[in-house]
Amino acid sequence: MNTPALLTLDAVHVRFPVAHNWLGRATAHAHALNGVSLAVKAGETLGIVGESGCGKSTLVHVLTGLLAPSSGALHGRDGEGTRMQVVFQDPQSSLDPRLPVWKIIAEPACVLQHATAAQQRALAAEVAAQVGLRAATLDRYPHEFSGGQRQRIAIARALAARPDIIVLDEPTSALDISVQAQILNLLAELQRERGLTYILISHNVSVVRHVSDRVAVMYLGQIVEIGTTEQVLNAPQHPYTRLLLDAVPKLGTPFATDAATTRTELPGNRQLPAGCFFAERCSERCDACERPQNLLDSSDATRQVRCHLRQ
Repeated sequence: MNTPALLTLDAVHVRFPVAHNWLGRATAHAHALNGVSLAVKAGETLGIVGESGCGKSTLVHVLTGLLAPSSGALHGRDGEGTRMQVVFQDPQSSLDPRLPVWKIIAEPACVLQHATAAQQRALAAEVAAQVGLRAATLDRYPHEFSGGQRQRIAIARALAARPDIIVLDEPTSALDISVQAQILNLLAELQRERGLTYILISHNVSVVRHVSDRVAVMYLGQIVEIGTTEQVLNAPQHPYTRLLLDAVPKLGTPFATDAATTRTELPGNRQLPAGCFFAERCSERCDACERPQNLLDSSDATRQVRCHLRQ
């Protein structure tokens, strides 16, 4: 069955001016996103991975409407807007310390639905129960909760707006291992019960493997590989995906380095390469890598790989 797309990105570019002439006109740009095309399917968890600086945060800003694309387009299902909420990495800094928890949870409903105080309080109690928070604690303030409880508050706040999609921006990286598992299990339970769609941004490949249905790998503002979690993480096709997975420490395996792994920094994004963006760091580069690229289909229709060697 072909699952409909809730959200579609079509060749999205984002450029930030980094230098100006005496008239104030931009003379140089940082190219944060470079032709990102993506379809988010209803009910799925789409994991997005890549090293720092690859464009994940900029992509989140575009998805949530906080940043307009420099070019390209973003569409909701059937041309309509798609309701979206975000659960941020650090609940300590994402929750207003001046508000009691019930007001924090109900804030989206107040903004979107103009609910009365009584309606907000009832909604906060209802959603708090769904994430495992007791109604008796809702008059407390964020600093009176543990890190895991604060992340439950953040999840409850996202649910209160009844979103189509929730963006999970490193939702467990600030938590202890045991608490991480509790939060991931809660998110999975909520997805089953409410039919939620998640976009998971993470550096943690183990977390992405555990919860994602599909995985997109980003490099220098492009998606270089996308497919099912099993395809991408168990049998990666793009050289960068393999490099990324090889960098994850494994128990019982000695650490090894090669020429590619010693060059750990992304190249600058002011002047983009004419051909393959990864060629500078790729041990498999060839003459074809000098040519411009599209997102190329592999032999499996469920996977796409941006690599001339995989045509």
